[in-house]
Amino acid sequence: MSPKVSIVIPAYNNVQYIEETLQSVLNQTFEDYEVVVADHSSIDGTAEVIARFKEHPKVRVLSPTPTGGGAQANWNRVSQAATGEYLKLVCGDDLIAPNALTLQVAALEANPGAVMVSSHRDLVDANGRLFLKGRGLQGVDGLVGGRQAIRATVRAGSNIFGEPACSLFKRDLLAQEGWWDNTHPYLIDEATLVRICRHGDFVALRESLASFRISASQWSVRLARQQSDQAIAFHQQLRADDPTLLSRLDVTVGNVKAIAMSYARRLAYVRLTHRMGHQHAVESTV
Repeated sequence: MSPKVSIVIPAYNNVQYIEETLQSVLNQTFEDYEVVVADHSSIDGTAEVIARFKEHPKVRVLSPTPTGGGAQANWNRVSQAATGEYLKLVCGDDLIAPNALTLQVAALEANPGAVMVSSHRDLVDANGRLFLKGRGLQGVDGLVGGRQAIRATVRAGSNIFGEPACSLFKRDLLAQEGWWDNTHPYLIDEATLVRICRHGDFVALRESLASFRISASQWSVRLARQQSDQAIAFHQQLRADDPTLLSRLDVTVGNVKAIAMSYARRLAYVRLTHRMGHQHAVESTV
């Protein structure tokens, strides 16, 4: 019998953090779930750490994902291997709270028209120390229409849904949408979650149920401007695909904020350089 939830972990060069990530997903108060994890041919020993969990009854360790294909290759692989009704993707250096599944499954089950739920998240440094709490959602609260949530994320100029660990959604809709959307690679999570929101309502939970780690290996550290460029292209694509979804003002506001966010990120990363764990960063080879 398939579990209610699949937590999938596409690991890549996360040797310093992957054990803590796995422990966090295995420490859930909700019981009906599986964990699917695959290493993307890491060069830092990540696979060896993952192998320690292969005998755990909830964990399914896939063979290493071959080099190449970027993040999408491993994200799709673990998602396609999942068997649960609901899916949560947790990157190999992030964390989720023990009650994350309990609260998010309850939110979806209480709102039959909802297809996705997201929560606030905390930002932590390379050593797991909290430096920003309760981020995300940009004023969205409770049950809202999926189209309203999409407009909110565009007008914010950033991903109000947060990193994938913040969200739980219906796996069959991900399959229906052709899996993770890599059209704009630095927005692979936001673009995909927007596609899912087109299918129904969205639930925003104000609790912080995930922790996102800012580290030297994050794309956003090195490529903040590229992210804003791709956000602008994404906004324009959404309006072109469905002019009734977004107004010109929505897109203009979102584009201005995306550019402003790129400068704010770069300033924040400069100020937080000493907390980003550069000694553990590994250059991408996928």
